[in-house]
Amino acid sequence: MLQDSADNVLEVVGILKSYGVVLDAYAINLCYSANHQFLVLFPFFKYLNGEVTWAKWLRYMWHDRINYEYAEYCAKTMFWHGGGGLDTYVDSPPFQAAVEALIQAKLRSNPLMQLLHRLFPDFLPEQMRQMAYFSGLGQFWQVMSDMFLDLSDRYDRGEITAISQVVQHIQDGLVAAASRPITYQVQVGEEEFVLIPEAAGLTFLADTAIPYVEAVFFRGTPFLGTVSFNAQAYQISYDQSQFEYGALYADPLPVGGAGIPPTLLMQDMRHFLPNYLRQVYLSTPRGEGDLLVKICESFQKSMFCVTSATIRGLAPYPLPTSDPKQQQANRQYLESWMDRFGRSRLQQVNS
Repeated sequence: MLQDSADNVLEVVGILKSYGVVLDAYAINLCYSANHQFLVLFPFFKYLNGEVTWAKWLRYMWHDRINYEYAEYCAKTMFWHGGGGLDTYVDSPPFQAAVEALIQAKLRSNPLMQLLHRLFPDFLPEQMRQMAYFSGLGQFWQVMSDMFLDLSDRYDRGEITAISQVVQHIQDGLVAAASRPITYQVQVGEEEFVLIPEAAGLTFLADTAIPYVEAVFFRGTPFLGTVSFNAQAYQISYDQSQFEYGALYADPLPVGGAGIPPTLLMQDMRHFLPNYLRQVYLSTPRGEGDLLVKICESFQKSMFCVTSATIRGLAPYPLPTSDPKQQQANRQYLESWMDRFGRSRLQQVNS
């Protein structure tokens, strides 16, 4: 979908290198929260990844850190929109039984929490459903981080020179990891609780990648301060499937405003920009004055490449097929996707 040019290749690869570094940090923290901060009502130190020191705490309070809140926003957005096997499994009897056993073991010596669980029996299980999404998204992002950093290495070696090669690299990575199992287990003392076993059949592509693209790239959530949440104003659709607040639709100009979640991601990526991309940004008339907007524009270009790779990888038949029936099936499949890009930023990123 993105036009092929040397400038676009440089922008996409450069921003994905920065994104890969940030995703690695996000993945580590999401998995840490899921594995060690479960059933904790007030997880004050969840962003410290288990390294609780005064120096790190002060840096955290001074906001000298990665904005892990954006990672949680993505996980909660996936959880809210649902879709895929993970959404189904966290409501299944096996998951509920495993969670109840975990709660009983975790709260064995905590009468106050036991009382809370008896009074509000759905509260703690709902937190564990959310933790399952933290873990699932963390595992997904670990793969994507490696994929983007490997893309950057190939670009540095001169192996990537066209947008089509960028898309193919991502598509190959998605296909290679497609059947990678998504599991989730935690420990209480010496006892291990398997909440999502490998036997559940949850996999990387179908149960995390596709729901992630749907929830974060397309749907998203309404940004505070940009639309009215007053039901009588009718500025937010009552149908979640009609939401168009995802990365492919977002206007880069509000980036930097309070309450806009992608601002946190752009702030994180600015610290890890490769020199060649930073120099491109500095050469523009405003220099670093609108750096977050430039990063957001480059990021949208890269996300259209990721979306292209996903669409190509999920096609019912190989796109170059010469079989008329297969071509017709592919056409119907692609039309269902293309209808969704009419109001996206596709035209703007290619202008």
